[in-house]
Amino acid sequence: MSILDEVADGLAKRAIEEMSRTGNEAIEARIAQEIGASSPTLQEAFLTAMRLRKAEARGHELLDKFSAGDAVPVAAISSAPQD
Repeated sequence: MSILDEVADGLAKRAIEEMSRTGNEAIEARIAQEIGASSPTLQEAFLTAMRLRKAEARGHELLDKFSAGDAVPVAAISSAPQD
């Protein structure tokens, strides 16, 4: 993992924790705006890390439902991002 990926993922983890703690979804955009002012490269890596971490969380939630024996509806297939 490159230093760019490590920094971006660290920021994403902290942002998600803070968003969960506070319920403030605007944190993601504010962090992206702030870091983008000095490093657009880091901003893009951060936004990618956020998408990956959110998708991972959705995957874990779905696996938890399967493990619990809950009914899991088939997802609609879409080419649009599901953020």
